[in-house]
Amino acid sequence: MTGSNLVPLVPQPLYVQIKDALRARILDGTYPPHSRMSSEHELCAMYGVSRITVRQALGDLQKEGLVFRLHGKGTFVSKPKAFQNIRSLQGFAEAMSSMGYEIVNQLRSFSIVKADRHIAARLALPEGAPVAQIHRVRLLNREPVSLELTWVPEALGKRLANADLATRDIFLILENDCGVSLGHADVSIDAILADEDIVDALRVEEGSPVLRIERLTHDASGKPIDYEYLYFRGDAFQYRLRIDRDKDRGRNPARKAR
Repeated sequence: MTGSNLVPLVPQPLYVQIKDALRARILDGTYPPHSRMSSEHELCAMYGVSRITVRQALGDLQKEGLVFRLHGKGTFVSKPKAFQNIRSLQGFAEAMSSMGYEIVNQLRSFSIVKADRHIAARLALPEGAPVAQIHRVRLLNREPVSLELTWVPEALGKRLANADLATRDIFLILENDCGVSLGHADVSIDAILADEDIVDALRVEEGSPVLRIERLTHDASGKPIDYEYLYFRGDAFQYRLRIDRDKDRGRNPARKAR
């Protein structure tokens, strides 16, 4: 290969080099979770660059979720988030335990209530029909990570009332104790601001962002049996999903834009 065919290497900008160096120190534990990083002034002196360059590097690390800033206190290393893949229908403890996490449930309340119009419609029941209402807080490694509000038809609810809701997933109880074969779930995800109940349950500040999962689970015959809202701390948990490209797209003339 002649010199004229060589592609010249473009040196990385200084802020990228600093970002990569700091990321490596975070990932290898030099900066452990929740530790305070060197100040902007110290980083400027350490790397011999301007404050603008350091701020750009820290800004990129913040976008990646590796650090967070507290006004007047500095930059701190974020705690790694637990995650759950949603390619299969699993309970929270079922998924987290397989990854080595310790899961404990706090049962806040269990009661039989009359289904309002929305819950009745989701569970295909008459409005006012009795349903079991279950409120639980899920603790991941002894820290609250999610608040679950669950509604199931009364017949299933009476079975759940005698089960160990403090240590077991409702899905596993339904399958193993109640003989219900689970089929599929309809899931929607959005973000809301924490209200008083969420603040109390998850120990977050009022108005902080929370991930909300609405999930309606059906049995193998397609009958809706479990309706719930799951509220997750945005700083401690994430859902992950792999999406494949439709390989037939572009090959089928009927799908081409006109």
